[in-house]
Amino acid sequence: KKTMEDKYGYIDTSSNVVIPPQFEGAGQFQNGRAVVTAYEQYMPKYGLIDRSGKIIIPLQYNDIRLIGENRAAVGVPIHPENSFGGSRYAIADLDGRMLTDFIYYDITKYDNRYYEKACASANDGKTTFFIDSSGRRVEKLPMVKGAGSLIFSNGLIRASVDRRIMYVDLSGRIIWKEDRTLPIDRSYIVKEEKYMPTRSYLVYYPRIEGIKNPIVQQTVNEKLKTLAGAEGIEEGAVLEYSYDGDFIVKFFRKQLVVIRIDGYHYPFGAAHGMPTQIYTHIDLITGQFYELKDLFRAGEDYVKRLSSIIKKQIKEQGEDSYIWPDAFKEIKEDQPFFITENALHIYFTPYEIAPYAAGFPTFTIPFDEIKDIVAFDGDFWRSFH
Repeated sequence: KKTMEDKYGYIDTSSNVVIPPQFEGAGQFQNGRAVVTAYEQYMPKYGLIDRSGKIIIPLQYNDIRLIGENRAAVGVPIHPENSFGGSRYAIADLDGRMLTDFIYYDITKYDNRYYEKACASANDGKTTFFIDSSGRRVEKLPMVKGAGSLIFSNGLIRASVDRRIMYVDLSGRIIWKEDRTLPIDRSYIVKEEKYMPTRSYLVYYPRIEGIKNPIVQQTVNEKLKTLAGAEGIEEGAVLEYSYDGDFIVKFFRKQLVVIRIDGYHYPFGAAHGMPTQIYTHIDLITGQFYELKDLFRAGEDYVKRLSSIIKKQIKEQGEDSYIWPDAFKEIKEDQPFFITENALHIYFTPYEIAPYAAGFPTFTIPFDEIKDIVAFDGDFWRSFH
């Protein structure tokens, strides 16, 4: 293939054309078969050929993977109206015979090194398990709740399901799993909760325990759940996008905890998704979610002051700055921010003042630089100093 308009074919080791150019994409041969691609209304369609170029599996599928043991995983769209939303797979042999229905997700290659027969990992969207070369579940090996994949590891099975890791033995007994419970001092614990109403929507969100007033604790946790997007999706809904959410505790001192809530929204077929970050500043006594304005004395024009400092920092970056020229004017009154022990950090969302690749442009402003406008006697400051 010489140009984007040309087709792919195959030659032998003597440079003789064996299969004339006719495909938009052509994979390597394995066990006498290769995955090839054609485009139909700008959408890739996959098929399987033999070494003579004969079509073994028609070029009409959403995906095809050669997975060893003379088997292929053949995929159709999960959502018929949107090929970009992932595939459901059937197991086929290399002569094109379908051995199963299209019932599996996330199929791995077959491996015959650790068990009495070759196994591949697959899941049905709710549970993950091993299948044999006929495509049937291996009943002797464990099944793990959640969608993902399994691999053998030093006599155990490593399960990567629902974006979390665990190890189980061959009987299915859990040996170890990720525990995101975080005691932040003797009084307070941040626990991880999971919200997964449908396969393409998975959110891990925080729940705080230890707040003395039960009503305050309930109110705080309800707001955290809402901010994380862990509500409002119908069970089993067919979405035109995927959404992943997670969180991390970024700062704790005295009675203030700062939790960053992350999200990634990906419309199927888009060039990329859009990440989000929300920093929450929570007073563990009062339940107050502090805002940027709460850090400053009443009547102070903190917007003008902080904007001036950020403009200076951008100018000092000179030619190394990734900020678009003249993109930054001033911050908003409720500009996204987070605090650490000695500084205020102002950040911007992707595309707001810089390219997507710049992520979340962040500017650090030491408290010493703005001490003349900080409300040192205010509830926000006293919550962590």
